[in-house]
Amino acid sequence: MRTDLHRHLDTPLAAVRNLGILAHVDAGKTTLTERILYLTGTTHKRGEVHDGTTVTDFDPQERDRGITIFAAAVSCAWDAHRINLIDTPGHVDFSDEVARSLRVLDGAVAVFDAVAGVEPQSEAVWRQADRYGVPRIAFVNKLDRAGADLDTAVESIRERLHPAPLVVQLPIGSEAGFTGVVDLPRMRSLVWPEGRDTVEEGPVPEALRDAAEGRRRQLEEAVAELHPGALEEFCAEGTLSARTLTAALRDLTRSGDGVVVLCGSAYRNRGIEPLLDAVVAYLPSPRDVPAVRGTWDGGEQERFADPAAPFAALVFKVNGTATGRLTYLRVYSGTIGKGETVWDSGTGRTERIGRILRVQADHHAPLERAVAGDIVAVVGLKSARAGSTLCAPGAPLVLEPPTVADPVVSVAVEAVGSAEAELLVSALTRLVEEDPSLVVRTDPETGQLVLSGMGELHLEVAVEKIRLAQGLDVRVGRPRVAYRETVVRGVSGLVHRHVKQDGGAGEFAHVVLDVEPLEDVPGDGDGDGDGGATRFAFRSTVVGGRVPQEYVRALEAGCRDALADGPLGGHPVTGVRVVLTDGATHPKDSSERAFRTAGRFALREALRACAMVLLEPVADVTVTVPDDAVGGVLGDLAARRGQVSGSVARAGVVVITATVPLVELFGYATRLRSRTRGRGVFTARPAGYAPAPSTAASGTVTR
Repeated sequence: MRTDLHRHLDTPLAAVRNLGILAHVDAGKTTLTERILYLTGTTHKRGEVHDGTTVTDFDPQERDRGITIFAAAVSCAWDAHRINLIDTPGHVDFSDEVARSLRVLDGAVAVFDAVAGVEPQSEAVWRQADRYGVPRIAFVNKLDRAGADLDTAVESIRERLHPAPLVVQLPIGSEAGFTGVVDLPRMRSLVWPEGRDTVEEGPVPEALRDAAEGRRRQLEEAVAELHPGALEEFCAEGTLSARTLTAALRDLTRSGDGVVVLCGSAYRNRGIEPLLDAVVAYLPSPRDVPAVRGTWDGGEQERFADPAAPFAALVFKVNGTATGRLTYLRVYSGTIGKGETVWDSGTGRTERIGRILRVQADHHAPLERAVAGDIVAVVGLKSARAGSTLCAPGAPLVLEPPTVADPVVSVAVEAVGSAEAELLVSALTRLVEEDPSLVVRTDPETGQLVLSGMGELHLEVAVEKIRLAQGLDVRVGRPRVAYRETVVRGVSGLVHRHVKQDGGAGEFAHVVLDVEPLEDVPGDGDGDGDGGATRFAFRSTVVGGRVPQEYVRALEAGCRDALADGPLGGHPVTGVRVVLTDGATHPKDSSERAFRTAGRFALREALRACAMVLLEPVADVTVTVPDDAVGGVLGDLAARRGQVSGSVARAGVVVITATVPLVELFGYATRLRSRTRGRGVFTARPAGYAPAPSTAASGTVTR
């Protein structure tokens, strides 16, 4: 069923699928992508992660480390459909790269390890897909491994991700004997003989017929419970036809009420064809998803996936290459050709499209035009950044950009030679353009350049990229984490009077504030990386017009200004509620500026009077170790102030879950390998903030 991609560059929108591959580290995303490219005829040799020959992991660091770091886009064709596919990172430090990809995708394949089931990062990317409303199908990979069990993996999906898993396949054989699957909707067998790349279709094996009929019945009942049309046929006929079942599975996938589950072994090339068939059958085309919503001039607008509509596209990735700056974008509506002009609604600048490219990882094919539904790269844009909206100059629009999480780890960077200092600043600027989750600033006290990111590995990769691409010798200081301060006991009735008379118009503002802790809000600190965002609430109880509304807004802005540096150590303040209970104005000297100044100084004074506590970022850690090394690992976690929440024994290993301060995880990978003779692995994902010891702000690690 191989098809030639170049025959389908003008594929109708209904035959386009924009999807991502999502998973935890080592679940097999990149191997699955390689098998898809090989099976569709896009490549003629199967790339292997362990050999460093994969198409999508083309960056030298990805091949050296054996993990996906940067989202890579490829296109292929299957059954007269064009599939634009993005292989996303699985490591938590690069979750922002996943979020930027999900923002522009119409569907996704979530890959799960048949032995481990739902792992921490697979749960995190699933929540990200929930946030962007991306329909998914699930692929349980590595069924050929010892200890692989489809039912256990499906149960973990049900318990930890809470969708309704709709299993449409029954494995034929288990572990090393896994050779194929029974396709339940069509009640047929699909077998991949050893050493061959083609699938053999046949009847259901007699030994599995009863089990297959039972599983088919369970699938029908599950679908009928969720789909009214299927329920009607099920009640009338007592069963569901293959046509009705397929249509219902498509509806449930696209609505998010269910997730179709398939299985296979990507490494052994088993289960890929039915997965591609499922992508075509169940995941939506650009025409099937709701119109993209944007704003302009205070009003909301919709743009449908129509090539004839005004042009609108969202930039989701920028990449500097040796041949120029590539800007990756998703076209939501309209058509754009090379040489045409677009308008960047964020900067207010018009820019010219030099070239349009179909992306094949690090290779590109030139295109004359791009239409609604396309994911392409363009050359020639100078100011567009990830999150920028590009539109027709006569039809302005701003699309919602992907969210960017607050960085939690910082290192000081400096060039070894003074002559290279300017080159380093330029390289860091380009780095931040490509990755918005990185932040560069100059420390006002030390004058050092500080690079902040989502984790130790994130910063390590960023610095190594500068060294490799620019040939700069860069020194890196000790990692530091982003602390916060919060109120644990507030103050009431704090009076602040701002009076300024130094010639000319004076300033006057009189305010009375209550400051109190802000209760946790739903979704805060949920492990998606946004737990460090400033939580602040403001309200006024003043009546009778004693303080005009415009002055109240200015006072709130001043209070927000004061949150930038707290009294304990100059860290941002979060979790605060401020209530304006009284105030007074002057008929001539009161102004918005006066009340903003009053708000800033009043809240600073109030915070000094409050009982404050320092907060530090913490991470949910999952450590997988041999059962003979559990004692030493638990002791080490305790020394790192970790709070162990559970442990599960699993086929000769123990999986330990704990919450550990982020500052204590620096260098943990090396220590864990040492304690377990190289057999231990761990993953961590942000879990918000927690109270820190009073000495923590110094960043000292006591070991």
